[in-house]
Amino acid sequence: MMGPAFEEYQARLRQRQDRIARLDRADQIAAAGRLVLAAAGALLAWLAFGAHAISGLWLLAPGAAFVALAVHHGRVLGDRDAARRAAGFYTRGLDRLADRWTGTGATGARFLDDTHLYARDLDLFGDGSLFQLLSTATTPAGEETLARWLRQPAAPPEIAARQAAIRALGPNLALREDLAVLGPDAVVPGAAAPADWGARPVRLDSAALRIAALLLALSAVVTTTGWWAFDWGYVPLAIVLVLEGLLALPFRPVVHAVLSDLDDVTPHLRRLGRLLARLEREAFDDPRLNGVQQRLFTGGHPASAHLARLERLVVLLDSRRNQFFAPIAAALLWSTQLACAVDAWRRQAGPAVAGWLEAVGEFEALAALAGYSYEHPDDPFPAIDPSGPVFDGEGLGHPLIPEAHCTRNDVRLGGGAARVLLVSGSNMSGKSTLLRTVGLATVLGLAGAPVRATRLRLSPLAVGATLRIEDSLQAGRSRFYAEITRLREIVDLARQDTPVLFLLDEIFHGTNSHDRRLGAEAVVRSLMRLGAVGLVTTHDLALTELAEASGGALRNVHFEDQLQDGRMTFDYRVREGIVQTSNALALMKAVGLEVGDD
Repeated sequence: MMGPAFEEYQARLRQRQDRIARLDRADQIAAAGRLVLAAAGALLAWLAFGAHAISGLWLLAPGAAFVALAVHHGRVLGDRDAARRAAGFYTRGLDRLADRWTGTGATGARFLDDTHLYARDLDLFGDGSLFQLLSTATTPAGEETLARWLRQPAAPPEIAARQAAIRALGPNLALREDLAVLGPDAVVPGAAAPADWGARPVRLDSAALRIAALLLALSAVVTTTGWWAFDWGYVPLAIVLVLEGLLALPFRPVVHAVLSDLDDVTPHLRRLGRLLARLEREAFDDPRLNGVQQRLFTGGHPASAHLARLERLVVLLDSRRNQFFAPIAAALLWSTQLACAVDAWRRQAGPAVAGWLEAVGEFEALAALAGYSYEHPDDPFPAIDPSGPVFDGEGLGHPLIPEAHCTRNDVRLGGGAARVLLVSGSNMSGKSTLLRTVGLATVLGLAGAPVRATRLRLSPLAVGATLRIEDSLQAGRSRFYAEITRLREIVDLARQDTPVLFLLDEIFHGTNSHDRRLGAEAVVRSLMRLGAVGLVTTHDLALTELAEASGGALRNVHFEDQLQDGRMTFDYRVREGIVQTSNALALMKAVGLEVGDD
């Protein structure tokens, strides 16, 4: 779908690509400069210490220049990485708009749950799924929040708040790009470790230990100075070092554990700090976005300030790895003191890390839905009708089907219309796709997102589906048993407060026609009696007789097909009444099976 979003993405992608090209040249120049300075330094070192022709002070100039150039080179590489990530953000956006998104980005497969009443049936997760289309999250918290919103319908006030936030975020491309650029390099379940790390018990919460370590470190400085400057001898320093050893040795395993745990989460915390700083400085007019932003403040200070303080501790810790500073660090009880400081940080701010991640996750989930809204400006937000049950949609289309190939239909359930549609039709005519279209519109609408439709009025509904029921060899469960178990769960769900939207595909098709009809009638009647609405597909035309005795609560609709020049063709349009044709034998012949006409 071409439009304003496509043109804007293209323009921004070209800008990022031009920046990448400039930074590539800067990288080459900086690398060459570092090589020249290294060679110059080596030559001056030989002249100073080998040939004794010049003073060693001559090394200061190329050394300082090399350090300055190394810092500049690091910034160039960081800027280029950011530009590449930004280019990837717009490339993925263009792929979505051009319907090339399948197979790219996170699939959300880790959120698949066979016990969920519609996630697998409606292709919420996996390759080519709704999650893969929507998700731009770079943190596990963002993925988890988006997945939860797709699996759990929200209440009307929450839906209204999300809709307003999504409208506000949609045109804010700068923020949505920065969320993608500043997030982690990869989304993995282990990247959620900062929340666990922050919540772990503090193990070095001892003022006495911190004071003793500080006093001994100061004593080491004093005695070292006395040895070098005042001829005290080494005995006072040796005594201090022994005392330091006696103090540090019992705490060594705990200190090692604290610092090792910090090493594991440091890369994630660094990225998180930059991401939080970006969110904190954004000015929002939307109440929901402002509310989420306020959750990034702890103890009156922004989360990024807390993480910046932790970052300074990490920098100090990294200095102990320098071979020249390592002996000094040991004498200053560097590791013990900093481990105590890290635990003090965790005592103050650690429990808040989970909340910061949750806030980031909510921002990312809203940004993902805002991106979909921005890229599909013709997709409206549904009107939420709390009086329900009602699903009243015009021009409904399947959001995972390319727009150019997507046939739209009207579907009305409840609210004065029939509460159940019994859908008959030939194989491949579009029955299952219609059920998924209705299901996905409901999922998106109740998550706060826009829907692929011309118009949709929707009430709170609990979805239950049987479109993709499978047997399980591991569980020793047949497909028929899995289906009746799912149907029982849907009926149980219908007994609760929220009305149910049921989507039943070829109900009981794995048993004989007599049992299928009686069972299907009983299930549909039970669901209608409990106030549910829904769609049922069937090949068994005897089941369509239910409409006659329903008093208008159940309506027959169908899909048609045509055989033209030996080819089956479909228009995927919903029509009133019962299907009058069958294409099963024609399809068997089309694939080469020898079947008779009698």
